[in-house]
Amino acid sequence: MGQLFCDGSARAVVRMLLDECAAVSVDVRVGHRVQDVGRAESFRIETDQGNFSAPALVLATGGLSIPKMGATGFAHDLARRFGLALTEIRPALVPLAFAGADLALMQGLSGVSLEIEAACGGRRFREAMLFTHRGLSGPAILQISTYWREEMAIEVDLLPGTDAAAALIAGKRARPNAELRTVLAGLLPQRLAQALADRFGDGPIGQMRDQALSVIGAELKSWRLLPTGTEGYAKAEVTRGGVDTAGLSQSTLAVKSVAGLFVIGEAVDVTGWLGGYNFQWAWSSGWCAGQAI
Repeated sequence: MGQLFCDGSARAVVRMLLDECAAVSVDVRVGHRVQDVGRAESFRIETDQGNFSAPALVLATGGLSIPKMGATGFAHDLARRFGLALTEIRPALVPLAFAGADLALMQGLSGVSLEIEAACGGRRFREAMLFTHRGLSGPAILQISTYWREEMAIEVDLLPGTDAAAALIAGKRARPNAELRTVLAGLLPQRLAQALADRFGDGPIGQMRDQALSVIGAELKSWRLLPTGTEGYAKAEVTRGGVDTAGLSQSTLAVKSVAGLFVIGEAVDVTGWLGGYNFQWAWSSGWCAGQAI
């Protein structure tokens, strides 16, 4: 899939970055709370542990995702202070929440996962989906959440690459006395098969018309669901939106209207897919800014 994950602990990545900093004598300061940022001849940063000045400033403070790790809207606030345009800001790569009958079904299936194809906003992702006590998660849902907007439905193909209607009719021919749930269990996880059979009307599959099985097959291939929202920034892996790229140099990430100011990483309106692409963007954009300073 073109995705590259850390073979060991994430601490190895942090250690590598710190080693690279040490190799070029970077002065790393942590535990400083920024109280004010201004610019005259140079940038002035006031903190609770002293003030700093520099001819260049790189805004690399991320987005709103996962506030328990310290994420805030600092990057967006500072960007507005310097007159930078922001695009729509919202959670991305985030589980979707549901209500009513859909949620009741999903809660009963919490923990069940399977490969599906999710579609929304003209995008399709074929990866795993996970039922949760709040709705849906898993890679396919996280991916599609980036393109979802309020009042939009998503479509889920529970049997990607399979002609569901043909498979059900073939099951009827082969095992006419089998219950619908039994035939479905040959195609889907057992708990999901039981839940769907209850929904469609369980019974001996041999007593069902081929047309009825075709209708069931069509629903398995295009299950239309209307999320009520997402699980928000607390569960979002990234923040979509941020500083508009139109105001930045494409090669250095320098702000066109403020000399010496750079914006990188998640603070910028660049959102990658699941699988390390957002980390790569943070590192690559930081490198570009660093080379220009």
